[in-house]
Amino acid sequence: MKRLIEFPLEEGGTILVEVSDSQPEEGIVKAARGDEVVMHASQTFEQALDTLKPAAGAVVKKFRLLPDAPDEVQVEFGIKLSAAAGALIASTGAEANFKVSLTWKKETAKKGD
Repeated sequence: MKRLIEFPLEEGGTILVEVSDSQPEEGIVKAARGDEVVMHASQTFEQALDTLKPAAGAVVKKFRLLPDAPDEVQVEFGIKLSAAAGALIASTGAEANFKVSLTWKKETAKKGD
């Protein structure tokens, strides 16, 4: 079942996010908006995204520590928003999918060589 979760923003206002959950979570307040039910998140949108920083940082750090570290590291992953839990790395079962792109730039010859 798809629902809407309203996350407050730190600088005011809110953002509505459509989520797919089977059961309402504890501590979530329901509010009617027309024929839709809107759940109110227990934390701000920014706080929810802050929970992802350690995971993203760990992935980038590991690739930066390679003996021949890439010049650029790009990491893409899906997130799943939940009114109570905030942001989670999207997964199916026990698996999470990451798309990692590493770029090495060819060294240019120094002038005068």
